[in-house]
Amino acid sequence: MDVVYSHVCGLDVHKKSVVACVITPDGKEIRSFSTMTDDLIALKEFIKNKGCTVVAMESTGSFWKPIYNLLELENINILLVNAKHIKNVPGRKTDVKDAEWIASLLRHGLLKGSFVPDREQRELRELVRYRHSLVEERSRELNRIQKVLEGANIKLSSVVSDINGMSSHSILEALISGVDDPEILAELSHGKLKNKKEDLKRALKGFINYHQRKMLEIQLRHIDYLDEEIERLDEEIKNRMLPFEEDLALLDTIPGVGRRNAEQIIAEIGTNMDQFPSAAHLCSWAGLCPGQNESAGKRKSARTRKGNKKLRSALVEAARAASRAKDTYLSSQYHRIAARRGSNRAAVAVANSILTIVYHILKRRQPYIELGPNFYEEKRRNMVIRQSLKKLESLGLKVTVETMVS
Repeated sequence: MDVVYSHVCGLDVHKKSVVACVITPDGKEIRSFSTMTDDLIALKEFIKNKGCTVVAMESTGSFWKPIYNLLELENINILLVNAKHIKNVPGRKTDVKDAEWIASLLRHGLLKGSFVPDREQRELRELVRYRHSLVEERSRELNRIQKVLEGANIKLSSVVSDINGMSSHSILEALISGVDDPEILAELSHGKLKNKKEDLKRALKGFINYHQRKMLEIQLRHIDYLDEEIERLDEEIKNRMLPFEEDLALLDTIPGVGRRNAEQIIAEIGTNMDQFPSAAHLCSWAGLCPGQNESAGKRKSARTRKGNKKLRSALVEAARAASRAKDTYLSSQYHRIAARRGSNRAAVAVANSILTIVYHILKRRQPYIELGPNFYEEKRRNMVIRQSLKKLESLGLKVTVETMVS
């Protein structure tokens, strides 16, 4: 095979050690380094002294990050490669041979690097992902509160829609302080919930003891802490998103995509779409397109491939929100697919459409244009007419088709 790069380095990265294999016209050299900062700096100097212009390594957990952060400061092209794509032959696997194998593949141009955003975007993505984790933890804590209330036979969630709303919060604080009279607790309701006082009285009559009050106190304090941290993260993310306000406004025109969804999408893929060859490539990278699994002329399961879990989660959430909108193309698409394939597959299909729309919006810098709920049917009008006629004729009916004049 032809040699594409003359000076290359392959790295086999682990938690405590890194094996580097450098291949140059002068020969091959292999050295091992620990992952302490001093040794990583020595690794960087070793690569520079050998004149390597390209370095490749596996994306192993988070162990690649300190090495990548050091090497990206130098004028070195770094390829972070999916470990599944460079698997060596079983039975011949050692750290040294892995490094040699990576260097050999890189030398002949057989490796393709994964998409790694710049340092600023990586930091933004880390903030957005951490906020998402805190929001999920908050939801889990609310579920734990619900379990404690059920154990005390207090059916608060049967009457209120939000167990962490203003009224619910006041009632929970009163329960923690020792109030157990349903009449007094029901009087703490606010807004529209005042119209449900009789239901509240019945729901708040239970058997709550010291242990359950203590559990509720701890859980409510934890939720208050999470709310404060999420608010701080919101402020920090808002400041870092200031350069992308125009892009956020464009994405906000898509049905189902709110401010938080738009922030997460930009944090994951950035705003420069030149790094993705096409919208289909971006959807494949996110894990939102059917897989290909064909052998001997038979097509097997085509479940979606693994991709960016955080981006996929945000887009599926946006898809479910879009499905509840009225008179939109995305809502029509969701209900059309859900009727024959189920709600989960419909959500993934709509998420694919949303990401395709995001790609073209960021590429062209134009807002979303609503196609309308009947766009798909109008596009397939002739096919629908033929299918309808065929169904009616199969029922023994003779149909004459005439075009209505408006």
